Amino acid sequence: MSQLLDILESKYPIIQGPIGELNDPKMVAAVCEAGGFGMLALGFIQDLDTIKKMIAEIRERTDKPFGANLMIAMNPANEQILEVLAEAGVKTVTTSAGAPQRIYPKIHELGMKGLHVALDFSFAVKAAKAGADGVVVSGYESGGLRTLKPESSNMVLIPLVCDHVDVPVVAAGAIADSRGYRAALALGAQGVQIGTRFLSSAESPAPQAWKEAILNCPEGGTTVLPVGGMGVRVIMNARLAEKMKDPNVDLSEEYNMMNMGKAWRSGQFDLFPPGAGQVSAVVTKIKTVKEIIDEMVS
Repeated sequence: MSQLLDILESKYPIIQGPIGELNDPKMVAAVCEAGGFGMLALGFIQDLDTIKKMIAEIRERTDKPFGANLMIAMNPANEQILEVLAEAGVKTVTTSAGAPQRIYPKIHELGMKGLHVALDFSFAVKAAKAGADGVVVSGYESGGLRTLKPESSNMVLIPLVCDHVDVPVVAAGAIADSRGYRAALALGAQGVQIGTRFLSSAESPAPQAWKEAILNCPEGGTTVLPVGGMGVRVIMNARLAEKMKDPNVDLSEEYNMMNMGKAWRSGQFDLFPPGAGQVSAVVTKIKTVKEIIDEMVS
């Protein structure tokens, strides 16, 4: 565990999953103050003044280390964002959605460390070889963006990656409490990344309807929705269930990813279903971030 903690410099090896709709400085600071590693989601934000303002708001609330996620292929301002982060004293970022070799020279030039998010074994190994200082391995059960090809669960993926890379591995997916946390460490991961559980926390800026969708999600209540050539794991609702039963319906045409942010911020889930991981079935109560982390490491 020491390698990852050396990189994060947080009390616990618990990373906040970078979700755009959780991009709230108060939420990031709450994770940091509870001993975790708070994260800004900067995948689609290009305005540097906006980023500087968020960093300042975090610094007003905590002096603990925090990081940010960059989506490599989707943001042309990544190099300038890295310079802003480095100037503000941010030492670690995560990267996703693109080839690591495109950005890791800049990360290292600035004296920073980076963990690359991978959805399968081959990409995790390639990321480590391309210079990533660690990999966040996101199994099939995870929420967020997914591929549309066959994927492995973390019970297979984490030990497989750990056997083939020399950098710290972080497990993402199906972790909501101390049982999932300990299981991830037992599989060989040095830490975890938490999305859904923090999404449903008391401090989360997500609308109440989104939190309730997580609390009420049954086992088997999520699915990977195909949109724009990729998938998004979502909680099924009545409209989606009805569309899934109709063999004449093309779900990739019924739902537009451009509506995702609006739906998730407002709770209008007929526009786009609420995103979450399979672990939603385990989440039955809204807790503070501190309560979640304290229980996780107990």
